[in-house]
Amino acid sequence: MKKAVHFGAGNIGRGFIGEILSQNGFTIDFIDVNEAIIDALNDRGSYTIELANEGHDKIEISGVAGINNAKNPEAVVSAIAETDVVTTAIGPNILPFISGLIAQGIQKRREANNTAPLDVIACENMIGGSDFLLEKVKEDLSAEDLAFQAEHIGFPNAAVDRIVPGQSHEDPLYVVVEPFHEWVIDESGLKNTSFKLEGVHYASNLDPFIERKLFSVNSGHATVAYNSAYKGYKTILEGLQDDEIVTALKNVQAETRALLLAKWDFTEEDLLAYHNTIIDRFANPQIIDEVSRVARTPIRKLGYDERFIRPIRELKANGKGYGAHLDVVGKIFSYKDVEDPQAVELQERLANERLVDVIKEVTGLKDADLIAEIEAVAKKYI
Repeated sequence: MKKAVHFGAGNIGRGFIGEILSQNGFTIDFIDVNEAIIDALNDRGSYTIELANEGHDKIEISGVAGINNAKNPEAVVSAIAETDVVTTAIGPNILPFISGLIAQGIQKRREANNTAPLDVIACENMIGGSDFLLEKVKEDLSAEDLAFQAEHIGFPNAAVDRIVPGQSHEDPLYVVVEPFHEWVIDESGLKNTSFKLEGVHYASNLDPFIERKLFSVNSGHATVAYNSAYKGYKTILEGLQDDEIVTALKNVQAETRALLLAKWDFTEEDLLAYHNTIIDRFANPQIIDEVSRVARTPIRKLGYDERFIRPIRELKANGKGYGAHLDVVGKIFSYKDVEDPQAVELQERLANERLVDVIKEVTGLKDADLIAEIEAVAKKYI
């Protein structure tokens, strides 16, 4: 039986990546610091996924175990040394904290002369996630390790898409996910070509798929969340009962289509169908998703290469309109949540610094005209 090591035993890890790996015949070692989840995985060796559809269909996942990387890092390294694939779903900001363990696993494979090809796939909401992880891993590799990695260890980029709402269950392993899912892997970066995962799409150029997902799903979800927060709604479903918020989402989608059509070989018909499907997914009555979950980490979402500033930059460069995206950015600067450290930090900075200076720092923008446009729209809402 094939072995997988997956970093991140949270809802995405168990409810998406774990499902695909299990259905492809892998046993899975989940790596996490959450003791309750790790202990439950080891006690039971299985868990249940519920699909958020009318039938509430159940999927049973077996052949799983857990390793606490804080308490037992050596076991993580040993697992990597013997595994057939490594995946992550931990969040972009956490990747640097696991890179050392992956580097040690690569070293142990080299020392054991395990030349079986291995791929490390970062399944994160970011462009070039595996590339980013590889650069962090390389910091802990010797010249000999680097040569071994270059020959035997691949870091193919991936794009993933599945809505997993915030949830709480008596069973810590039980997870509810939407029926839709998409996982795309850049096959040009694979080292192990002996298998392909069923349920995964392999592409020779991942960039169009990553941008379609990031600028459509992530930007769209955040559009609903920040507009909903501004109007006082608590859930995404509530927000989507408001025609003005639906219109804001459709306006962002229209700008996104203009950008994707200018850059990639999509058709407007296909993109429109994709965007309509996304609206249906967001409005799934079986999913009660908190606005606070989708809107969290506003500073990160205002980043230079993130879901709003990057498309705004590229739309401007292509001579396309970006007013709908800009309006959401203005609302992000007004976002308040005392439970979200980044939201608290953003509001504290806005209270103590000039708005234009905060905009420059959090967005990384140098374009004075664009900074001025953001400042003008932000002043409407803060």
